[in-house]
Amino acid sequence: MLTDLSPLIAATTQWMTRAYPAGGGALDDALSEAQARQAVTVAAWLRYPTAMDAALVGMAGPGGSARLDWLTGADEDRTLDEYAWRTWVDEVVASWAACLLADPDLAHAAVAALTGSPHTAGSPVAFRRLLEPDDHDRRAAALLRHPDLLAPVATLHHAGLLAALEPGQSLTA
Repeated sequence: MLTDLSPLIAATTQWMTRAYPAGGGALDDALSEAQARQAVTVAAWLRYPTAMDAALVGMAGPGGSARLDWLTGADEDRTLDEYAWRTWVDEVVASWAACLLADPDLAHAAVAALTGSPHTAGSPVAFRRLLEPDDHDRRAAALLRHPDLLAPVATLHHAGLLAALEPGQSLTA
């Protein structure tokens, strides 16, 4: 039984970076991907707070990118190889990640909510590129952090993210 969210995080990060590509060269691509991965990781850890939650989504599958592709205009015909990784994209996680990328205060609240989470137990976890992007990070991820461009995806599950961050919500239950 898979209790690791890495396939979901990788696929959702890939979807985010394809939907909102970096504008420059390889360094910009890497910086944009790092920011997307950090936002997706925080969102996935909030959405699936326990090993049991991760195992269940691993068994049932996260749902895929069909609606996200339609919303962003990337819903053209795909080959089977192109489609396969998209089945691991989680719409809610992508929406929550879009919220975090567009709203620094929400990103700080989300990372703070992970304190004491089983996902952060052990080694220290830092989300500097998400929480404190420098000028190069911002330039590299201009599309990925643009609130107006993210709005169609972010608004899908914004209320669910706010509910998950309400005081008294347990991420370890």
